[in-house]
Amino acid sequence: MRCAGSIYGVKRSHSAYRGSPCPPSPHHVPAPRPHPRVFGALAALAIGTVALALAFGPRQGALFLTGGALGMALYHAAFGFTSAWRVFILEGRGRGLRAQMVLLAVAVLLFFPVLASGTLFGEEVRGNVSPLSTSVIVGAFMFGIGMQMGGGCASGTLFTAGGGNARMLVTLLFFIIGSVLATINFDWWVALPSFQPVTLVSLGAPVGIAVSLALFAAIAALTVVIEKRRNGGKLEQAPPSPRHGLQRYLRGPWPLVFGAVALAILNFVTLALAGRPWGITSAFALWGAKAAQLVGIDPTAWAYWQMPGNARALSESVFADITSVMNFGIIAGAMLAAALAGRFAPSLRIPLRSLVAAVIGGLLLGYGARIAYGCNIGAYFSGIASGSLHGWLWAVAAFAGNIVGVKLRPFFFAERRGAVAGGDGA
Repeated sequence: MRCAGSIYGVKRSHSAYRGSPCPPSPHHVPAPRPHPRVFGALAALAIGTVALALAFGPRQGALFLTGGALGMALYHAAFGFTSAWRVFILEGRGRGLRAQMVLLAVAVLLFFPVLASGTLFGEEVRGNVSPLSTSVIVGAFMFGIGMQMGGGCASGTLFTAGGGNARMLVTLLFFIIGSVLATINFDWWVALPSFQPVTLVSLGAPVGIAVSLALFAAIAALTVVIEKRRNGGKLEQAPPSPRHGLQRYLRGPWPLVFGAVALAILNFVTLALAGRPWGITSAFALWGAKAAQLVGIDPTAWAYWQMPGNARALSESVFADITSVMNFGIIAGAMLAAALAGRFAPSLRIPLRSLVAAVIGGLLLGYGARIAYGCNIGAYFSGIASGSLHGWLWAVAAFAGNIVGVKLRPFFFAERRGAVAGGDGA
């Protein structure tokens, strides 16, 4: 018997635990039994951390470990962007969106004072601040459609692929292909009409924080009004957890708000270690470009790879790239979380229409993220945490794309009302 959209028989709209076997009772949790995959994932994290520290310096090792913690937090909290936006669009349920506002609020409180000073622990730091451009609007809209077609965002694709979701490996592959394709004519996109970057941090940290918190509160309040109006005056409640105490935080599921706070803190740790916030998708373009070189294609002829930072990344080992190392850590951390939860069970049975959606969605995700200066992490989360108005522009355009993507989903997926949040990577 399969219990769709639930954890241990307890209904839950987040996807990482979808399709788990139902236990005899929703309140009965078997005694934990260490699985070899747990030790394998722990070994991968430990060996990776030490090897990177020895070969590329302690910072790379620490960033890999931070990625591992992000992967665990994403998986155990089943922290979604794709599914949260979809259930709000289809059913007006806003619990996931409100958790995102908590995520952004904590991040802003941590980031703005540091970014205003320009240093953290004596080291220079900078935010993810990009122009308000045509390419952001078009790219984020494409990304939004891709979220619903591919079944996940950037973070969701990584943590569910690491958790054993074979379909998301397909999305990831075409995410990479789409990313490198966008670098071919990246210079054309950035030449389109745009406004200079604007950051709320320039108003001063206190004012910028106050404006940001007011916006987050207004969005959260709006979701409450809409949810009550569309659901008989009721708000969705967090499901009861089948685990308690330390077991809950080791094996999941985590409270959604706890996951939001953890992700915000870990993004701040990334800022401290890397000198800039968390990002994901620039690594996908790098992986694709290196793969292109292996088959005889020369990406150095494209303007994107002639930019100093990109040219250096392409010439160096992928393990010297901060974003790549953190992505590898996210995958390893999600594998560990899935093993601890007893949910690592990959299946290669992917319906044809779902496979086609993964291909199309991955291409849209990759291409859109590159021309929009980032994804749901680099542009939305880290952009807004940096006070950048391009992060807000990205969010509006991506949400519009999600509306279109939700309308396209019935052509590729068989979904029932009330189960619309399941089956995704985010």
